[in-house]
Amino acid sequence: MSEHLKGIAASDGVAVAKAYLLVQPDLSFTKKSVDDYKKEQSRLDEALKQSQNELEKIKNHAEKTLGSDEAQVFEAHIMILNDPDFIGAIKQEIEDQKENAEAALSNISNNFIATFEAMKDNDYMKERAADIRDVTKRVMSHLLKVTLPDPTMINEEVVIVAEDLSPSDTAQLNRKYVKAFVTDVGGRTAHSAIMARSLEIPAVVGTDTATKVTQTKGDVKIAVNGITGDVVIDPTSEEVAEFEQAGKDFAIQKDEWSKLKNESTITADGKHFILAANIGTPKDLTGVKENGAEAIGLYRTEFLYMDSAELPTEEDQFKAYREVLESMDGKQVVVRTMDIGGDKHLPYLPLPEEQNPFLGYRAIRISLDREDIFRTQLRALIRASYYGKLGIMFPMIATVNEFKKARAIYQDEYDKLKAAGTPVSDEIEVGMMMEIPAAAVLADKFAKIADFFSIGTNDLIQYSMAADRGNDRVSYLYQPYNPAILRLVKNIIDSAHNEGKWVGMCGEAAGDPIMDCILIGLGLDEYSMSATSILKIRSLMKKIDSSKVKELAEKAVTESVTNEDNIQLVKKYINL
Repeated sequence: MSEHLKGIAASDGVAVAKAYLLVQPDLSFTKKSVDDYKKEQSRLDEALKQSQNELEKIKNHAEKTLGSDEAQVFEAHIMILNDPDFIGAIKQEIEDQKENAEAALSNISNNFIATFEAMKDNDYMKERAADIRDVTKRVMSHLLKVTLPDPTMINEEVVIVAEDLSPSDTAQLNRKYVKAFVTDVGGRTAHSAIMARSLEIPAVVGTDTATKVTQTKGDVKIAVNGITGDVVIDPTSEEVAEFEQAGKDFAIQKDEWSKLKNESTITADGKHFILAANIGTPKDLTGVKENGAEAIGLYRTEFLYMDSAELPTEEDQFKAYREVLESMDGKQVVVRTMDIGGDKHLPYLPLPEEQNPFLGYRAIRISLDREDIFRTQLRALIRASYYGKLGIMFPMIATVNEFKKARAIYQDEYDKLKAAGTPVSDEIEVGMMMEIPAAAVLADKFAKIADFFSIGTNDLIQYSMAADRGNDRVSYLYQPYNPAILRLVKNIIDSAHNEGKWVGMCGEAAGDPIMDCILIGLGLDEYSMSATSILKIRSLMKKIDSSKVKELAEKAVTESVTNEDNIQLVKKYINL
C-alpha cells in the first residue's frame, strides 16, 4: 500500500525511481584513558590530513558540477580542519584529560555546535553547526577506520532517502543516476537544497518520516514532486503514471522557458522589468549567460577574500571585477562591497568573538573601521568601471551617517584616480543594501543621497520578525508575504521612485513567483536571483498584467493581515 508524505519543495522537478536509503555508518566509540597523549594527537593529525585530502577532492568536483559559489562550503570545511581554536582545543583536551582522540573530538565539537546553536538570532548558525557536524563525522570515520557512504558509487537510477544530506554528500551526487532526493529534515535554505537547485535535481526535504517509512517498506520505488513537495513511497501503477506525466509536463515547460533566453522581461501589458543574476565569482558567468540574465544584481565579493590565504591585492581584485564587467557586454553589474562577518570569517583577519555576530561587527562596519581594506577594494572597483557598467553597493547600512561616510571614502578614491589620469567611468552608481528595518523606515532620507537601493529580504525579514529562519521552532515567523514586510518594501520602492532612483531585490524572495506578483504591483524595477530561476520567472512575468497585480499589491499591503492572506490573494489572481 502506498504511503503519502508531504514535505518542503526544495528543488523543482519530478522523478520516480528505486529508493536508495543513504544510511550513515556507526561512528560510536568507547572513551578510553591513554598514557601516551602525543600518540593520540598524532592519530588526530593523520585523520585531519586524510579528511582534508578528501575535502579537496570534493571541493574540486563541486566547482566543476555546482559552480564556485556552492563549492565555498567545502572551503569552509577545510578552514575548520585548520582552525587553531578548534583543533587546538581538541589536542588540549587529549593532553589534559588523557583521553583518546575520539572522545576529545566528540567533546570539543559538541561544545562548538552547542555554542553556534545557542545564537538564536543568527540566521546561518544552524548551517554552521551542520558544517561542524559534517567535518567531525569525516574526521571520526578516519579515527575509527570506518568508510563513509560514497554517493559517487551509485550506478543505477535512484531516489536517495536520508535523514539529512550533508553538503559533502550532495556535492558528490551524479544527476545521471540520482533522479531526486528526499530527507526527513531540512529547509529550502540549507546547503543541500541550494546545491540541489544548482544541480537541477528534484528534492523534497523536511518530510519527518521518509527514512522510517522506507525502511519499513523495504525495496520499493519512490515518486517525488519537487514542485509541490509531494512524496509517495511504494506508489501504485496509477500514481506512477501521474508522476511520470507531471515529469513530462515539467520537461515541456523547461523547453518552453529555454526559448526565452534572449528575450527581454516584458509583462503582458508591455511593462519592462530587469531579471538579474546573483554571482560569487567570475566562474559563475557561464550560468548567467546560459539563462539570459539582463544584468548582475549582486556580485558577492567576499568570496575573493575567502578564496585567498591573505587579503587580496588591489590588482587581484581589479582583474576579477574587470573580467565580470567585460563579460556582461555593457549590462549593469552591481558589486556589493565586502560582507565579511556573521558566518563568514577569514583566518587572516581575526574578528572579536561576539554573542550575536550577525548583529555585530560585520560588513560595512568592518569596512568603515578598516579603511585600508575598504579603500583597496574601492580603488579596484573604480579602475574596473572603465570596462563596463558598474554599480557599487554597501551592505548592512543602518544610518544615514554610515552611508555618507562610505560614499565620501569612495569619492576620495575616485577623485585621486581621476586626478592621476587613470581611466575610469563617469557613470558609476553608488547605492546600498536595504536589509535593516531602521534604514527601510528612513528610505526617503537615504533616497536623496543613494543612487539606488537593493533589498536584501533574507535579513530584512529576520530582523523585522525577530526570528531566525534556521531555527525550526520559530521558522513559521519567516514570512516574506507578511503585510508588515510588504509595507517596508513598498516604502523603500516609493521613496526611491519619488527621487527618480531605481530599486532592485537580491534576496531569496526575488525568485519567488508569489512574491514577484506582489512586487510587480509595487513597482520593483530589478529582480536578482539564482541564474537557474531566471527563465521560469521571465515566463511568469510575460503572463502578468501589471495593472491587475497593482490592485493585488494594494490589497496585500493595506487589507491583508497575515502572510497566508497574501498567498491566497495571489493564487486568486494568478494560477500558480
